[in-house]
This record gives sequence, C-alpha cells and structure tokens, in this order.
Amino acid sequence: MASSMRSLFTNHSRYVESFRRFLINSTEHQCMQEFMDKKLPGIIARIGDTKSEIKILSIGGGAGEIDLQILSKVQELVAKTSNLENIKFAWHKETSSEYQNRMMEKKELQRWDFIHMIQMLYYVKDIPATLKFFHSLLATNAKILIILVSGASSWQKLWKKYGSRLPRNDLCQYVTSSDLTQMLDKLGIKYKYYDLLSTMDISDCFIDGNENGDLLWDFLTETCNFNKTAPPDLKAEIMKDLQKPEFSIKKEGKVLFNNSLSFIVVEA
Repeated sequence: MASSMRSLFTNHSRYVESFRRFLINSTEHQCMQEFMDKKLPGIIARIGDTKSEIKILSIGGGAGEIDLQILSKVQELVAKTSNLENIKFAWHKETSSEYQNRMMEKKELQRWDFIHMIQMLYYVKDIPATLKFFHSLLATNAKILIILVSGASSWQKLWKKYGSRLPRNDLCQYVTSSDLTQMLDKLGIKYKYYDLLSTMDISDCFIDGNENGDLLWDFLTETCNFNKTAPPDLKAEIMKDLQKPEFSIKKEGKVLFNNSLSFIVVEA
C-alpha cells in the first residue's frame, strides 16, 4: 500500500462531504423508507401491549431523519391504541460504548420498548458484547432494529477482496449482516431478517477528473483522495471489478453498485 494513502476518517470535512454524495447518489434512504412504510408497523404492533407509554432509544441516529420516520410510525400506533398515552424518546449524543459505560456506572439499567441501531455497528469495537448489552435492556415484547449493509451486497465483495490493501484505522470495521447473524446465533438471540435492494449510482467514478466521482471513490474505499493517492494498479483493478455484474448492474447508461441493506429485528 502506498504510504501516501490515508483513511478517509482522518479528514472529517471530506468524510462528511463524501457521505453526503453517497446519500445523493444512492437509494439508501428510499430503501429505509420502504421498510418503515411496509414492514415496521407490523413489527412494532405489540411493543406497547399493557403499557401506558413506549420508551424508545436511538443508538447512532446520525442527523435524525430515520429516527423521525420511526417515531412517526410509533405515533400512528399510539393514535390507534387507546391505552397508550405518550412516547418517551431518548436521543443521546454519545457512542454506544459511552452510553453503556454511563449506565453501568450509574448502576441504572433502564428498560426500553424499542431500540434502533442504524448503520452504526461498523464503529463498535466489540459487537457481540454490544449486542448482548442492549438485548439485556429490552422490556417485554420489546425489539431492536438493526440496519446495516447486506452480506449479499457488493460491499462484502469489495471489503473481502481489497480491504487489506486499503488504509485502515480503528474507527471502522468491515461488517455485514452475514457477520451479524452469525454473532446473534452464537449468542442464542432470536431475530428476524429482511433484505431490501438498494443501489448507488457510481457512473461518475469512471469519468476522469469528475468531482462527484472522486468523492464517491473516497466513500467506496474509505480512503482520502483515493483517485490522487492510490497506486495505479490498485485503482485500475478496482475500477475494472466495479463494472462487473457481481458488483454492479448497468441500466440506462448508468453503473449501479449493489448497496443492498439488511434489516434485522432482534426479539426480547
């Protein structure tokens, strides 16, 4: 690996911009919206049984767009259920480990009716311990919703083939739903699993000097200024692979990377 290559996480502003371009060029949020509209109402239908309030905990909610969608679905449930009076929603601006440590120090393990972890388990050092801890906080009929990239997505192929040749740091792990379900099985935790197709338009990645393409390259490889710092042979190899059917489909002149998501519902 060339010494000039460095992790995208070393440049916060560029990471934020590359992530923004990813959202613009992908169907990530549309895919999540489809799940919230079609699947979530049935999943949360019983979490408020025998309760006068529903307690919701958001872990890694980011800017909060998806949190608001989840809350709106729960509010619909409240409106249809006469014995429910209110929703308590906890929005802690801290990491899962910080929250866990704070609760352990206070010796105050509050029970939750619904916990959601959206695209955040990549940033947890000990994923099984994290899953076990938050599972222990579930009340009767409660659930955890985990969203992360699918093991059937092209992310898994990209990370498996090129991960060792790209710059890494401790901030992010290469983890997909395939890894997560194995962990849950080992822990003996029950769950249900849903996969939904999502794509990312990476057409600009193949246009030399295209700013949008450069930022998408950074996001794909988690490398700051990948186009300028990557060894030519590595760049050529990844570029060739990304145009293959196992990574992307070509539709209406666009190259669409498989960004499929998994929605894992953990039960109490």
